Amino acid sequence: MWQQAINDALGITARNLERFGDRFPHVSDGSNKYVLNDNTDWTDGFWSGILWLCYEYTGDKQYREGAVRTVASFRDRLAQFANLDHHDIGFLYSLSAKAQWIVEKDESARKLALEAADVLMRRWREDAGIIQAWGPKGDPDNGGRIIIDCLLNLPLLLWAGEQTGDAEYRRVAEAHALKSRRFLVRGDDSSYHTFYFDPANGNAIRGGTHQGNTDGSTWTRGQAWGIYGFALNSRYLGNADLLETAKRMARHFLARVPEDGVVYWDFEVPQVPSTYRDSSASAITACGLLEIASQLDESDPERQRFIDAAKATVVALREGYAERDDGEAEGFIRRGSYHVRGGISPDDYTIWGDYYYLEALLRLERGVTGYWYERGR
Repeated sequence: MWQQAINDALGITARNLERFGDRFPHVSDGSNKYVLNDNTDWTDGFWSGILWLCYEYTGDKQYREGAVRTVASFRDRLAQFANLDHHDIGFLYSLSAKAQWIVEKDESARKLALEAADVLMRRWREDAGIIQAWGPKGDPDNGGRIIIDCLLNLPLLLWAGEQTGDAEYRRVAEAHALKSRRFLVRGDDSSYHTFYFDPANGNAIRGGTHQGNTDGSTWTRGQAWGIYGFALNSRYLGNADLLETAKRMARHFLARVPEDGVVYWDFEVPQVPSTYRDSSASAITACGLLEIASQLDESDPERQRFIDAAKATVVALREGYAERDDGEAEGFIRRGSYHVRGGISPDDYTIWGDYYYLEALLRLERGVTGYWYERGR
């Protein structure tokens, strides 16, 4: 039942290969056209991941050739250490170099992914016990700051630990995941986008936001990162508490989904037609729900509930938000929001939304789980 949606994404991607050339899509800006960059943004791995997913599904060499070119670009980016002084290394290199390793067992891609993991390890701040999200070490504003998005970067470290046998990767990732669970997830299973610690000793200071409506509200994409991120870290670490946290956050999310099945950009803003949506938050959550379900026993009644909720989410995206392969569209799903408070692409295509939408479709159609962990682990 998912094949037509996948075929639409394949057709759009094939045309985008010609449109984009060697540049990378980020978000659209009020039009149906993606803004492109020269592999300088935190989102560029999602284009690579889309190409690898398309190649896996079809075996069509045009997608592989495009994907391999992106990996070469990421190799150059790492060699030049260009725009890598942040924590989003996992988004960049899990979906490009590690993806090539998973799909083709290319040793040079594996080496590149391991080198990227070492770059991410430089963000570890031992005194605070965190991976610093943004800014240089000692930055007065960001020196002790974490953000919930980092949960999707940790799988690169956990994979590197398995590949090399070096326990330090796992130690760092596990410590950050557990600290995220303790401080980013509130008692009602909602979440902070970001949290501040004293960089000298790791003492908690306060929760806050960069993307959400207020410090105390729940940014829906942040909640989605938590759902999927804690589930992925649970798979690697075998930590039942992390999986339970993912389930709790999923229940909180699902209880607040509006009638048409796709969430607004923050759970505490007015839920009215004029309010911005975030289709990407729903797409991420669909993947997270399927990941949670994959770790539950078949006798667990919540397993089917999460699968059914994921299917309903993808159907809602397909029926109300997805583009058809009409020769004009450049994105897969409309009405994603990047940075509503900052006025940056609040109602547009987002390349990460497209990636997770396609990953969810391929999980449902063929059980393809993306590139966060080795197949069959």
